[in-house]
Amino acid sequence: MENWPSLSIRTQGDQTMCFGCGKNNPIGLKLKFTWDKKTRAASADFNPDENMQGWAGYVHGGIIACILDEAIGWAAMSAGTNSVTAKLQVRYRRMVPIGQSYTVSCRVTKQSSRLIETEAKLTDKTGSVFAEGVSTQFVVSPREESC
Repeated sequence: MENWPSLSIRTQGDQTMCFGCGKNNPIGLKLKFTWDKKTRAASADFNPDENMQGWAGYVHGGIIACILDEAIGWAAMSAGTNSVTAKLQVRYRRMVPIGQSYTVSCRVTKQSSRLIETEAKLTDKTGSVFAEGVSTQFVVSPREESC
């Protein structure tokens, strides 16, 4: 396609201030992902506190979308690419109570040279689904380091 945008991002250097996974971001989520290059999947635990509140006692929906988006990025990295989100569609199945433990997981469902499609979900420890997302990632470059 001739209409692909030209995009350049800095993929090397300090990424510790990332809002989703940066360990040095004082207001970030500090998600710690594990990934599986073979299955092209990623997952992390999420333990929300009152600082992430929307309605009293529940996590803000924007935080949930951010968590799904972060998982999507990690799944794309496990597939060997640096990418950015081009499209994200979130389905909120139920409100997410604060003070419980959750897992966000994501896997690559389709990959071409320029686009990666993924699906993500946020579940509690019993497997109940609280939110789901599907995305299209725009591939910026191949990853230089292995996952």
